[in-house]
Amino acid sequence: MTDVNAARGKQAVNLQEKLERIEGFWQPRVIAEMNDYQFKLVRIEGDFIWHDHPETDETFIVIEGRLRIDFRDGAVHIGPGEMFVVPKGMEHKPFAEKEVRMMLIEPRGTLNTGREGGARTAENDIWI
Repeated sequence: MTDVNAARGKQAVNLQEKLERIEGFWQPRVIAEMNDYQFKLVRIEGDFIWHDHPETDETFIVIEGRLRIDFRDGAVHIGPGEMFVVPKGMEHKPFAEKEVRMMLIEPRGTLNTGREGGARTAENDIWI
């Protein structure tokens, strides 16, 4: 693995600048790592697919917009400056009526579609 943080030197990561570099929706991009965890930025809009992550929790931190995470028995609404942790193994489906910009925190190698796979699966480990 290349130590991207070391290559950048001692600089703060500007979230807005990184978000502007993300083309399209549902394409998480790595901006930092801490131990085995990756910090990913993503722009989303519309409906995603039902999926789960049987081996890990997943953290959603909304930077801009309003996110709804659907569960089989309800939903949680997350606004700017708020976060929510989806427990491992819990089936969920993110939804954004209008564009949402957010950060995900999850272990390296976690697929955005969990074990569901399919056409919505984004390539993993892409740094910006």
